[in-house]
Amino acid sequence: MAAKKKRILIIGDQGQVGWELQRAMTTLGDVITIGRRTKSLTIDLADPGTIRKAVREIKPDWIINAAAYTAVDKAEEEHELAMAVNGTAPGVLAEEAKAMKATLIHYSTDYVFDGKATEPYKEESPTNPLSVYGKTKLAGEKAVEAVDGRYLIFRTSWVYGNRGHNFLMTIRRLAQEREELKIVDDQYGAPTWCRHIAEATGQIVAQCVVDSDLVDEKRGLYHLSSDGMTTWYVFSRSIFELMREADEKILLQSVKPITTEEYPLPAPRPGYSGLDNAKLRHHFGVVLPDWELVLDQVMEEQR
Repeated sequence: MAAKKKRILIIGDQGQVGWELQRAMTTLGDVITIGRRTKSLTIDLADPGTIRKAVREIKPDWIINAAAYTAVDKAEEEHELAMAVNGTAPGVLAEEAKAMKATLIHYSTDYVFDGKATEPYKEESPTNPLSVYGKTKLAGEKAVEAVDGRYLIFRTSWVYGNRGHNFLMTIRRLAQEREELKIVDDQYGAPTWCRHIAEATGQIVAQCVVDSDLVDEKRGLYHLSSDGMTTWYVFSRSIFELMREADEKILLQSVKPITTEEYPLPAPRPGYSGLDNAKLRHHFGVVLPDWELVLDQVMEEQR
């Protein structure tokens, strides 16, 4: 008798990672997507009742939570909403997953760190988020861990892609509107393509489907980001140069570096947020390529 196909619930299907997950998961089971705009069954991560109702009706084997409150600066004013979505909802999902013996995959962020390190953060490195957003994402991690079910948490960084709201899309738009840009050059991190996050997740789920004991053996927190390190300024300049090489019609003539102090924002950002991905490589054999090699591919695809 053929094995029963796994039911994979993706929450946040319209987000950057959620959109890519739909393709990455198609060969691994029956994929069900749900979000605030889903017609048949809605879910509001600020409302635990809708979370429990949706999960209990769908009865998934895997729950992948790709939804989050991501307005970093606005979260400074909307603390309660950000905490409900980022901090409380993951715990509710973990409870429902545990009750039906499902596995929860949840995504977190490099913003759980204060950026004072001088080498890439490991999973066990002390956390000290500077912003409300970072604090709520850390609360979500702890809520999932406290339930003590079957789970995988992936911390990633500087997520971007060819859809949605992200740094790449913003720079491309501004390059068509302005002749000069001033971009912060003293914050360091690894730009990570949303498709690679989804594909890496798919590779890990595939391993766990083949070996049903793998999640129990290797459940926990992992860092998942591109190789290499850069600043927002270098990232933006790379985007600009690729646009120019492709003869795209743009107004932009120059990109100039500035300090964080010269571009104040409501929410403080970590000055350094490099993530050490060795644990992910050791446990699952997953390695993401260097961010600079990936950027060319992403922009070529958009063109």
